Order: sequence, then C-alpha cells, then structure tokens
Amino acid sequence: MKKIVWILIFYINLFAGERIVTLSPSLNEIVFALGSGKDIVANTLHSDYPKESESIPKVGGYASISLEKILLSKPTLVFAQNYDEELLLNLKKLSLNYYSFKTNNLDSIKTTIKKIAKILHKENKASKIIKEIDSSLEALKNIVKDKTFMIVISPKLDLDRTIYISGNNLYFNDIIKYSGNSNAYKSKSDAQPVVNMEKIINMNPDVVVLLAPFMHKQKLTKEQLKANWYKLPITASKNKDIYVIDKDYAGIPSNRVVNFINDFKKILEDVKNK
Repeated sequence: MKKIVWILIFYINLFAGERIVTLSPSLNEIVFALGSGKDIVANTLHSDYPKESESIPKVGGYASISLEKILLSKPTLVFAQNYDEELLLNLKKLSLNYYSFKTNNLDSIKTTIKKIAKILHKENKASKIIKEIDSSLEALKNIVKDKTFMIVISPKLDLDRTIYISGNNLYFNDIIKYSGNSNAYKSKSDAQPVVNMEKIINMNPDVVVLLAPFMHKQKLTKEQLKANWYKLPITASKNKDIYVIDKDYAGIPSNRVVNFINDFKKILEDVKNK
C-alpha cells in the first residue's frame, strides 16, 4: 500500500504545473502568450491582460512588491525585471527560484520570450511569437523614409517641463529605425529623456506619436491631447502629422509589441498618403 502511495505522489509531482509569480505586466503577458497563464499564482497590480490576469492575487505594484505575499503564494518560479536590484537581492536571500529579465529594446524582448519559453518548455510557441514580431517589422520597410519621429510617453494636456519621450534605448527607437526613419531625439545617453517645449521645437520632429493608454480613464479625447501640439511651430503640427495610440498595450514591452508595430505601420501609411 505504501508503495502505491509513493508512486501516486511521484506522478502528481511529475505532472503538476509550476507555481509562477510574475512581477511585471510584460512578463505576465509573455507567460500567458506561451500558454502557461494557468500556472500563474500571483502577479502585480497593473497585470490586467489578458482578462484572466485581473482575478489573480496581487503582490503589489511597480515600487511596492510585497515579499510576504510572494512567499504566501508558494511559488516554484518567480519572474522579475532586472532593474530593481534590491528586490532581486531579497528574492535571492529568501532562496526563491527566481529569474530576472530585460525588456527595454526589441532584442531583449525577444531574448526574454526565448528564455522564459525554455524554462517553461514552450520553445515552439516562442518561435511562432518571434516570427510574428519579425514579420511585422519587415512590413514597415519602404513605406516612409528619412522622417524624424518623436514618441511621447503618457502625454498631458499641458506641455510643461516634464514631457517624457522615447530615447535611444527603448524598443520604440528600434521600430523607428527599422522603418527607415530616425528618432528626433539625438543622444548617446541611455537615460530616460525629459524635455520641454523649447527642446521639442529645436528637435522639430516630422511626426509626433502620443502614447496614451490611460486617456479613457481620464475621460480625454484624442483631439484634446493633440490640441496644444498643433500650436507648436514644428513640422509635425504644420503637416497635421500628430497621432495618438490609445491601446492598453502602448508602452508594455511584451509579445504584444507586435500590435504596436502594426499601429505604427498605419501611421506610416497615413503619413505617406498625405
């Protein structure tokens, strides 16, 4: 009888799924995309895609991760971003089986998808996801060339001194370059650029893209967000080449970057057809 019990325990453990904690929305989305979302036992406050993510227990937000809640979820795997060194050190001290990942540019997003897929034995699924990303990038070529683009992150109605734009170390910059165009922001620094109206006027972008995934919660319209930009003496406003991407994936470096690439393609086509 004891032998039978031990055999049953062995097979239960052998075929039991992982208990995964994802500590960022992007990692949460990647795990779901790979087909292992059912194994996520905890995630973060802003992990709300796909829909099933909303009902998964939360362990905190970007700067408020609770180690206690992570431990209570009894994870076998913890997936974290690489930027929070203190958090990673604490995960190590707790002897948790954790992995850290970068998702700042396109190469690191694809590498993260591959690494997580290898851990979860989902390599075939990862290959399909990466192939889709690469195909979408190829479709950007030769639509519009030699234009300067500025991508604004979380735009406000007022153009004050704290306007966050994409620098040269984010996947937005990779997408712009892949399309045969360039970033209006020129710098060798990897730091997050914060600019004001004067700097924007000096950069004089041909096209401005406003990333506004939270505009609906704030009850704002696209025209309201674009209004003050049209007042600036820049080429983008003169040619009415100011666009808003209001989808929830705007700014999340996950497998859904393919959706952003497709939106960017539509912008390129609109610029071309004017």
